Amino acid sequence: MSKLEEMSCVYKNPNAPIEDRIKNLVSGMTLQEKIGQMTQIELCVATPSDVRDLSIGSMISGGGKPPLEKATPSDWADTVDRFQQAALDSRLGIPLIYGIDAVHGNNRFYGATIFPHNIGLGATRDADLAQRIGAAVALEVRASGIHFNFAPCVAVCRDPRWGRCYESFSEDTNIVRKMTSIITGLQGQPPSGHPKGYPFVAGRDNVIACAKHFVGDGGTDKGTNEGNTVSSYDDLERIHMAPYLDCLNEGVSTVMASYSSWNGCKLHAHHFLLTDILKDKLGFKGFVISDWKALDRLSEPKGSNYRHCVYTAINAGIDMVMVPHRYKQFIEDLTSLVESGEIQMSRIDDAVERILRVKFVAGLFEYPFSDRSLLDMVGCKLHRELAREAVRKSLVLLKNGKNPGKPFLPLDKNARRILVAGTHADDLGYQCGGWTRYWQGSSGRITIGTTILDALREVVGEKTEVIYDKYPSPDSFARQNFSFAIVAVGEEPYAESVGDNSELIIPFNGSELISSVAERIPTLVILISGRPLVIEPWLLEKVDALIAAWLPGTEGRGITDVVYGDYEFEGRLPMTWFRAIKQLPINSEDNSCDPLFPLGFGLTCC
Repeated sequence: MSKLEEMSCVYKNPNAPIEDRIKNLVSGMTLQEKIGQMTQIELCVATPSDVRDLSIGSMISGGGKPPLEKATPSDWADTVDRFQQAALDSRLGIPLIYGIDAVHGNNRFYGATIFPHNIGLGATRDADLAQRIGAAVALEVRASGIHFNFAPCVAVCRDPRWGRCYESFSEDTNIVRKMTSIITGLQGQPPSGHPKGYPFVAGRDNVIACAKHFVGDGGTDKGTNEGNTVSSYDDLERIHMAPYLDCLNEGVSTVMASYSSWNGCKLHAHHFLLTDILKDKLGFKGFVISDWKALDRLSEPKGSNYRHCVYTAINAGIDMVMVPHRYKQFIEDLTSLVESGEIQMSRIDDAVERILRVKFVAGLFEYPFSDRSLLDMVGCKLHRELAREAVRKSLVLLKNGKNPGKPFLPLDKNARRILVAGTHADDLGYQCGGWTRYWQGSSGRITIGTTILDALREVVGEKTEVIYDKYPSPDSFARQNFSFAIVAVGEEPYAESVGDNSELIIPFNGSELISSVAERIPTLVILISGRPLVIEPWLLEKVDALIAAWLPGTEGRGITDVVYGDYEFEGRLPMTWFRAIKQLPINSEDNSCDPLFPLGFGLTCC
């Protein structure tokens, strides 16, 4: 029996203890195979031969990349399986992990169910709902052959100027901690007694989850994306690190480091936080993955002195590097650093053991290929009903009527004629926000779903006339005799730094549009946004009702479920709603906090 055959008797044995399988496999790996496992590359540049010959450990489809743009889930599964076969054809046959940013549904895919973004889920405070959503997302991701989801974001957003505010469940650490239950939906529920910090994936219907971005990304100065969080260690631990304790208890398999810095030191270079705290003190046994091209950001200008960037990140504790394009240089530099002794083989072995542990836990050695029986789950009725439930539970009623005791909602389904206006009334892309089909999102019918206008037309009585006018002029109101108006306005889609915003006004002259309608017709305003926006007191006085609908996703019927009274409003603000920009940052525990609406505010119709 050859050495390789002897090895395979252990690491390919599904009945052998995982740690024995890891030890056996690592003992027979070359340096090139180990470094290959630490490398995650982009589909755009990957070739099956490179995956095979370099023993590449992981692949990714970045947001908005063109390959498979209009493909069906089965097309995606074919592609993933093709690269998986290349990985299995390598000397040791180590399976590939394929990852994607399915942050509110399998959002790259046309026709997938798009759930409310995390800020909306935070408004529900419903841990069970989050878990059920995680399980649904896992099924739609696995249907496409993908094993690894870069979610959830467990940042505690302390400033709505941050372009990733909507990826956070709340400004309140306890709410974020509660909503980490989404991990047990994505990965499955670990059994009683499962060791804290040890990765867990229940089976083929689940995905490898990723808690991100470690740590403090929601607390940067002025809410600047990739900025600097200035705080004591005690505050960092109390506010921003606490949700990771829950993630580790739930068996999260991977943690992504943050682009941001803590007190001037970039997290991707932070040995104390990544190794001493996360791995050693907290006992995390999965792997730490870098963010997209994050190593390039460890030097100025970006991407320069790359060898030093690799040295710094790997020694700090990064195990797998998301190096989408320049992977051959990464492999060359890391190989040189190990051969020169600047990075110890023990650090490489630690990284590879962690990566293999997740692969073994996820069952990839036994079931490396996609499960085509799951294809019908993508965008299925059951998942869309779940998303609709999430929408109606996330809506926060901020105003209901101009006079006490005389509520404006619920609306009358049999009203004679209603006006529907605004940029967001009939735009599915705006309704879903960023990270939908494309990294930055887009406008229009970019996927399958129900807009607010669609939902209104479905639910009103047969004799009700619905007049849609995105930008109504004074002439639009003449002789129309509207019973009431519904105006939907809000933000255009954005993601990450593109969304950083120091003004937070309602775009597209939203305030002026609201005012123009509300001074002529009783008006319900539905605000579609990833965060609190400026609402001037004079404008708030003009409107009859105001709803914060966040970024609800594809299921607009969840909105009409509530505004017409079939369900009660349940949402509560996950963030403090500021009166003026000059108050920011403003959080509920601030002694001088004087918000427009406090954290936890939310009216009911009854």
